[in-house]
Amino acid sequence: MTRTEHTEIEGTLMVATLVPGSEIGLLALHGSNEGGTAELADLVARRCGATSLVFTQPGVRRPVHIPSPRMAADHCALLREFLDRVSVTVSLHGHMRPDAPHTIFLGGGNRSAARVLAEALAAGAPQFPAVTDLAAVPRALRGVHPRNPVNLSRLGGVQVELPLLARTSGGSDIPPGPVADALTAGVKELSRPAP
Repeated sequence: MTRTEHTEIEGTLMVATLVPGSEIGLLALHGSNEGGTAELADLVARRCGATSLVFTQPGVRRPVHIPSPRMAADHCALLREFLDRVSVTVSLHGHMRPDAPHTIFLGGGNRSAARVLAEALAAGAPQFPAVTDLAAVPRALRGVHPRNPVNLSRLGGVQVELPLLARTSGGSDIPPGPVADALTAGVKELSRPAP
């Protein structure tokens, strides 16, 4: 059952929406700032039966961007519940790097999960090359801070940094089909029990 919580983080009012599901979690910390990430988290989670948690700032013309490590679990009961429920987190973010308008960067502490998602993206959305080598991921996009929520689930997670073209289409926050399909395939692969 979908639940929402109104919470305040560093003086900013936010709405957290949790949809419980499996032990794989889709997270969008900046759903109002990074267009398409909230929609993609919701879509992929529904397709896979995964848990999703999305943060938004409804009705705000200029949403405040709070760095991920400062959104850690202390302030929000639903984020604590999400982190208790899931074993692996796939945290969706957006970047606007002019030097990488088609590149998806895969950071976070769970490097094997990052490689699984990279393989799925290479197969299903090759027009968006996925970078898993942390040395090649821009420092601000690496998602390796120990207080970043992507790293607080039991097995850590993957910070998926999507360029605008990989998370929106036609001027709207509707994620492109190939990216949604590829991430769905990757999350389903992460859901399979290890041999």
